Amino acid sequence: MAVLYLGSCDAGKTPSSRKDFLKPYHIDGLLINKVSFRDDDRTTWRSFREGSGDAVLKLQQFLFKAGFMPRCAFDGVFGYVTQAAVRLFQEYVRTKEGVTNMVPDGIVGSGTMSHITRWENENKVSEWGKMSSQNPSEAYTNWMQLLHKAKQHYTNNPGPILKHLNSLQKTYSTKKPSEWTFNTNDIHLIGIRRKQTQSAVRRENDDVFVLLINGMAFTFWGSTDASVNMAGRKDEAFLIEGQHLYRFGWHKISVEKKIYRALKPLNPRGVMIIRDWDNDNAYTDEDIKVNGLRVNPSINIHWTGIGRSNFSAGCQVIAGKSYLNHKNELQDCSKFASTSYGGLTTSNKKTKGAYNVFTDLILCYAPKQVTHLYYTLGREESLALSDNFGAHYAEAVLNRLKSV
Repeated sequence: MAVLYLGSCDAGKTPSSRKDFLKPYHIDGLLINKVSFRDDDRTTWRSFREGSGDAVLKLQQFLFKAGFMPRCAFDGVFGYVTQAAVRLFQEYVRTKEGVTNMVPDGIVGSGTMSHITRWENENKVSEWGKMSSQNPSEAYTNWMQLLHKAKQHYTNNPGPILKHLNSLQKTYSTKKPSEWTFNTNDIHLIGIRRKQTQSAVRRENDDVFVLLINGMAFTFWGSTDASVNMAGRKDEAFLIEGQHLYRFGWHKISVEKKIYRALKPLNPRGVMIIRDWDNDNAYTDEDIKVNGLRVNPSINIHWTGIGRSNFSAGCQVIAGKSYLNHKNELQDCSKFASTSYGGLTTSNKKTKGAYNVFTDLILCYAPKQVTHLYYTLGREESLALSDNFGAHYAEAVLNRLKSV
């Protein structure tokens, strides 16, 4: 069989306008008007390549039936959503079925195809495909309950920073507490910030992220705080706590060899930040007293290698080393997760590891017509609002994630 990967097309299925086909995805920087796919794990471009049969369509039909590709267009084109669904299938086989030599690289060769054939013969459907916001996990329900409690609490008890936010006429992609929304039909990301008030020139990846999607909760780790040495300036930016709208997009859009999928503020003007105005290398209420809040367009949500170093100059960054799946089971990606851009080449089998799971879940399980998510950032102590978590929950989870 011919190997299938990003850009493969069935006979007669190459789009008449490649530019129009890619336009919904290529909306940032150097990607605009590109007529090739960005294979960001290989840091290369993939052209449309037409085959002689209908192998891509059959692959898409399988991925849909198996529960990895609910948004399938059945167009016979191996595009970004198909690539994401293939990687999720490979990751599922690797972790839930214990096929430890499987690398979730989004390339369908003989090895991956053998597992597809096995699944087809057994009429298997993934647990991920059986979940929904109407049939959620207990963890999903607990997190949603906490979000509602947080809205009530911070609407009634805003601290100095949220009080300042409430006084502003325009807040762009950042929402005031009374406007926070937690519809189960939307995608929600929760950021749990730790040790932000402690002075640090080189910040650790010591924060937790929880993705709520399709009735499931997946847990990742990284940092919500800028590292001064990455920021390149003394008054590094900190995204303020609260809810922010982020759209599907790309990071490093002006550097061709580094472009990869990420999340960007929905409003082009950006999100509300506070800078370290007093240069104590920390984020405290004292900073609000100096120059107040500012809007910033470049606070993205992106990758931070395996988590060894904090790649943030103000962005929210997610490590590739490990994650907790929908059943709170620890998954180790360290054998194939690249430490940095240098490991992502066409001759290397390294990927962005757990970060790919994060972006692939979002791309595959986003409801139709949904191209953004709600990111709610809170401090560790906010977990005490719920008996299901408690103030020390994040530290315990982080230690577990870093144990691999």
